[in-house]
This record gives sequence, C-alpha cells and structure tokens, in this order.
Amino acid sequence: MKDIIRVAVDGPSGAGKSTIARAIADRLSLDYIDTGAMYRAVGYKMLQQGVALSDAEAISRLLDTTDIDFRHGDTVLDGEVISDKIRTPEISKQASDCSALAMVRRRLVELQRKMGGEKSVIMDGRDIGTVVFPDAEYKFFITAAPEERARRRFKELAAKDGQITFEQVLKDINARDYNDTHREVDPLRRAEDAVEIDTTNMTIEEVIEFICREMKR
Repeated sequence: MKDIIRVAVDGPSGAGKSTIARAIADRLSLDYIDTGAMYRAVGYKMLQQGVALSDAEAISRLLDTTDIDFRHGDTVLDGEVISDKIRTPEISKQASDCSALAMVRRRLVELQRKMGGEKSVIMDGRDIGTVVFPDAEYKFFITAAPEERARRRFKELAAKDGQITFEQVLKDINARDYNDTHREVDPLRRAEDAVEIDTTNMTIEEVIEFICREMKR
C-alpha cells in the first residue's frame, strides 16, 4: 500500500460503519475519523445553546467557534469529551437535520479534508467517497436491512434507556434513511467505484476480514 492512504466507509445509519472502521484502523495502524460524530457534535452544541436550524447567522457564529477532535476513541467538542452524550435518538435526529445545511457540511468537510490531507486515515460517514475524498484509494459502502440495523441500534440504546422500544428505533432509522438520501446537499449514495457490502447476515469479524482482503489486492 501507499505511504499515505485514505479509506472511505459510507453507508446508512446503524450499518456498523463506526465499529468496523475503528477495528480496521487498529489493525492497519490508520487514524480513525468518525465524521458522523462530528455532525452529532454540532447538533449537540446547537441544542445546548438553543440555536435554531433556521437561524443561519447563529449557526455561522457557532461553527466559527467550534473545535472538534478525536482522542483515544473519544469525540471531543471544544475540549470536552461528549462521546456518551451524542448517542441518543434526539441527537441522531438533530445530526440528520443539521447535516442537511450547506454551511454545516462545508465547514465539516473542510475539517475532514484537513485531517486526511497529511496522514493515513479511515473515515466513515455518508459522503466520504463521493464528496470528502472522491479520489480515496479505497472505498466501501456498508449497508444492511433496516430491521437488522434497528435491531443493532436498539440493543445499544436499550442498555442506556429502558423505555425505548424497537418500533421507535426502526421508525427513527427509516426516517433518517429518507432524510439522508433525499437531502439537497450531498445526499447519501454509493460511489460508483465503491465496494458494496451487505452486512445483514455477516459478523463484524467477517466484514473486517473482507475489507482487509480487498485492500491487499
């Protein structure tokens, strides 16, 4: 492989992109960048500061004073670790809504390109292979049936919130799929040269092994 490579991992919510990308980063000594967490961080900050999605001026000011970094697997917003605070249905919806805003996407894509400009990285998100790094050396599109993605997300969320239901999680997954694929700015789609992997009936280890084999070709 080249000295510096970019690996793009795209796909819908709950497909296992982050888990798989983290594991591959560890195995291949790449820096892992969770772009979805970046949108969650912006959504979280907007909610914390009471910034409305319709207030372009306030959003612009917020973005100008926002720093997002990753340390030891944690998402750090303006110096504060917020990993556990951004994995809720409320933040998922807010992240989906704010990711449809052109100014938010422009700012975060700028940060993502900077992160991947001088070091080997693996990034997962919705538009890495199509927008952020259309010239990435490796591209993968990871998906799974909505019901399976909802089952995985429900298992994760139920451990934190005993009141949440599978039906609610499935509804949220379907709503986010629609929003991600129908937004005007950089909608979710598979890059033409991306390898698609349906993980519905695959284990995490099987997916990791498949991707590593593809990268050795």
